[in-house]
Amino acid sequence: MTMAAGGEASSLFATPRTTAEHRSDGSIVLRSPEPLREAARCIGDWLEQWARQAPDKIFLAERGKADAPWTTVTYAQALRQVRSLASWILAEGLSLERPFVILSDNSVDHALLALAAQHVGVPSAAISPAYSLMSRDFDKLKSMISLLQPGAIYVSDTKPFAAALAAIKPLHRAEIVSGGADDSGALSFRAVAATPESAEVAKAFAAVTPDTIAKFLFTSGSTGTPKAVINTQRMLTSNQQAKAQTWTFLDDSQDDFVILDWLPWSHTFGANHNFNMVLRNGGSLYIDGGKPAPGLFATSLANLKSVTPTVYFNVPRGFDMLISALRDDEELRRRFFGKVKFAFYAAAALPQNLWDALEELSIRTVGRALPMVSAWGSTETSPLATDCHFLAERSGNIGVPIPGTELKLVTSGDKLEVRVRGPNVTPGYWRAPELTRQAFDEEGFYLIGDAVKFADSAHPERGLFFDGRVAEDFKLNSGTWVSVGTLRVAGIAALAPLAQDIVVTGHGSDEVRFLVFPNIAGCRAHAGLPDTAAVSEVLGHDKVKSAIAQGLAKLKAQSANSSGHATRALLLAEPPSVDGGEITDKGYINQSAVLTRRADAVARLNDDASAQWIGCTG
Repeated sequence: MTMAAGGEASSLFATPRTTAEHRSDGSIVLRSPEPLREAARCIGDWLEQWARQAPDKIFLAERGKADAPWTTVTYAQALRQVRSLASWILAEGLSLERPFVILSDNSVDHALLALAAQHVGVPSAAISPAYSLMSRDFDKLKSMISLLQPGAIYVSDTKPFAAALAAIKPLHRAEIVSGGADDSGALSFRAVAATPESAEVAKAFAAVTPDTIAKFLFTSGSTGTPKAVINTQRMLTSNQQAKAQTWTFLDDSQDDFVILDWLPWSHTFGANHNFNMVLRNGGSLYIDGGKPAPGLFATSLANLKSVTPTVYFNVPRGFDMLISALRDDEELRRRFFGKVKFAFYAAAALPQNLWDALEELSIRTVGRALPMVSAWGSTETSPLATDCHFLAERSGNIGVPIPGTELKLVTSGDKLEVRVRGPNVTPGYWRAPELTRQAFDEEGFYLIGDAVKFADSAHPERGLFFDGRVAEDFKLNSGTWVSVGTLRVAGIAALAPLAQDIVVTGHGSDEVRFLVFPNIAGCRAHAGLPDTAAVSEVLGHDKVKSAIAQGLAKLKAQSANSSGHATRALLLAEPPSVDGGEITDKGYINQSAVLTRRADAVARLNDDASAQWIGCTG
């Protein structure tokens, strides 16, 4: 890392500090010595504040096409619409028992409806559009609607959601609100937004407390029915207060804090971390209609050329696609590295090859390395629990506990299981008292299920590294533990650019093996095949199979230990399933769900006589 990057980062962030309490039972409790300062009563206070202080500042912006002008909403306009929408919400009798459910993806209408509900103490619940638009059986969507019993449901247009709405119709008595101008079967958003503001809005807003439930966010439901995580106002505001104390530039960034973001508001990263950061700090959020997926990332690139953000947020798959674009587009490369203060990755570990590539491109373009930072948490921690607000030497450092949050590290096999306690942690799951009880230990620490390790145990302020999911790790017959999270990231890097993601298997056997979700575009390019080539032709091509074998050999050379490499790989032609709980909107693969759903693929991988798997050449 260059001195220029180090100097820039020191002006953006607080100095990381951590205290470690070593207990007699062997556990370690980590805390920030800096106390959490007073947070806002509720997120509505932020909207009221910026509507007064910066009424004409752009709060939200969107555009339907990559070449269309941006439609913008100022803070003052947003507050007026929120109050009108809230008047309708109160008149309709929505409440804790009848929340506002949103099925559509990110949009200005989506944001205003969620803010309006929360403004008057009514929870909102954004449900991933995948459960409505990609699912075939709608089982998870049905369970969510049955649990929530909403008073209103919003869709951007009834036509694409027709099958989902029909499937859930017997399960609720909610009013359907649509953003479509010609939807005769639903109440139009425009009509709702035209509701005159009532005096009841101010009364309801004044009655909101830090303990008021702001929203329900659903877990992935990979092992059963998705759970509705309670998110209180205190969780959301304390999280952003802690963020401001670690990202110290935020309190002085109102004039230039701009983000361009696609991350879905049905997940805590996009909603609680990114959206709320903009709102708390009076910034501007340009809603990216693209995402890191084939056919959609071109929209993200066009938007990035139109609006260069202050901070660039993405998941590892997004960085993978961005790096390819930056290599091919000098103008984009200069704009990006010249204006972005730093990049932030989360949701999954960033493979080291992507970290190295982004650094190299940055140094080559502007003479300094772009600072790369990260954080760690979950839906239940709203989401921030640790923050890496310093220049780590390599990918994977998740930082130190944020102010007000405690981590308890408990020995679990040869790993340190981490648990979380603080004002950012959920009080539990909606209408699921037994699941709530099981989620906490006797001291009230949330059992998040992750493992961590110290960058330097003598200096805890140097941060922690994510060390996989405790439940995902397994032993080989030799008794050697396999760290699934670590090996997955190393495998993706070794097989780059042919592997989109990897599922690690080998439970109860002598060796590790990989199920590989291939990067079809990367495989086609490597094989020299046209874009029209069938998936079966691509995956069966000799050049692709040879490259996979060489990648496995490369990984073995890095770690000859039986737990540090895979001896075989099987390329999966079928993409990960939403209905099967194999993947989230952010592209995170659930290892256990894939192994359960694809038991036949695991059997083929383990069959010595099968010709479908690819062996390590080393």
